[in-house]
Amino acid sequence: MRTLIAGAECVLPSGKQSVNVLIDSTSGKILDLDPATTAAVDQRVDASGLHLLPGVVDDQVHFRDPGLTHKEDLHTGSLACAKGGVTTFFEMPNTNPNTITKEELHKKLDLAASKCVVNYGFYIGATPDNVPELQSVNRTPGIKIFIGSSTGNLLVDEQAALEKIFAETSLPICAHCEDETTVRANAARLDGGKSYADHSLIRDHEAALIATKRSVDLAVRHNHRFHVLHVSTAHEAEFLQEHHNLITAEACPHHLFFNIDDYERLGSLVQMNPSIKTDCDNRALWDALRSNVIQVIATDHAPHTLEEKDQPYPKSPSGVPAVENSLALMLDAVHRGECTLEQVVHWMCDAPARVWDAVGKGRIEVGYDADLVLVDLERTHTIRNAEQVTKSRWSPWDGVALTGQPLKTWVGGNLVYDDGRLDTEHRGAEVQFDHDRGGYWATTD
Repeated sequence: MRTLIAGAECVLPSGKQSVNVLIDSTSGKILDLDPATTAAVDQRVDASGLHLLPGVVDDQVHFRDPGLTHKEDLHTGSLACAKGGVTTFFEMPNTNPNTITKEELHKKLDLAASKCVVNYGFYIGATPDNVPELQSVNRTPGIKIFIGSSTGNLLVDEQAALEKIFAETSLPICAHCEDETTVRANAARLDGGKSYADHSLIRDHEAALIATKRSVDLAVRHNHRFHVLHVSTAHEAEFLQEHHNLITAEACPHHLFFNIDDYERLGSLVQMNPSIKTDCDNRALWDALRSNVIQVIATDHAPHTLEEKDQPYPKSPSGVPAVENSLALMLDAVHRGECTLEQVVHWMCDAPARVWDAVGKGRIEVGYDADLVLVDLERTHTIRNAEQVTKSRWSPWDGVALTGQPLKTWVGGNLVYDDGRLDTEHRGAEVQFDHDRGGYWATTD
């Protein structure tokens, strides 16, 4: 089916422009911008007064499938994506079993093909001794290393193992950067921690900075592309100012919008790894995004049930759900003057697609995939737990009123979300990666 999206203000690579966009669900592509009036069209969508964006590419989610599907699964997580304007996700390897072999990676891709409403990709996880597996795969955005805070045998903090991974693999690498030695010492000093606020004292600024510096040093010495996940501190942002060309980085909504003052109100609902920091760190992350020291916004969507979260610290697990609200939160930031719509599209769509060499993603451009989201920048709404699609059915932003909301989401030219209605039967596609492109810095306009 050919659909003409007419009258919207579109965010193109060159900026905002009022153009009609012709998409095709058979090829899954954007066919034309401002097509001739004689062009064949099966359906016309009047988007006057609205804005059309590329679909969001969320490069860090945890959908708990397989192994922990009482919290989330690939189907429910992808439905939450569709509602939130996220048309592509890349999922982390700390499922059960861990995604640390080519066989497990391909099993996950097969599972996603049967369950996911939006497009998908999966990282392969590094262990201290699986370099041959890391060398054998290509259907992946890259390698994930947990330098601190891990499950199973995914923790890699011995220097010799890290040197081997960076020296002997070619895929892009990303890492969770928190120094395990520092975290353990802080925990011992605080007798394990007694309150949720202690979480930010245990997983402190120093733990994040040490691990980030260590990882960047490895990347620079081995000339290896590296992406710093969920930067949480001003210290890291300042350090990253000195490193470009090989290094990219990202921030998460919870580190932009929450800080340690929120523990009193929200408790474990804002407990995550890395921990939230101070309001000064919030401001530094915003500044780093605006100055392109940090290029990407991703969610680190990591749901647990409310019953699990309601345990006393340190039994309470870390992580929050965010995929169905991340774009709306950023549209509200546009409304409040924190950033521009063009910046949001760069951080959430174009930049992550380029960081991971995702073919056909992140732009409204002829020949690109017809993954699109239509938004109303003026519509107000309130996030409610009862309305969440994610299986965990809660959000740390419950009760927060926002201005700006996704209305329609297309995946491969198919309308999968239409202002409250989800197409649960549609299936997205495995993302293709062309790592010869060289990543973000090789493709910066």
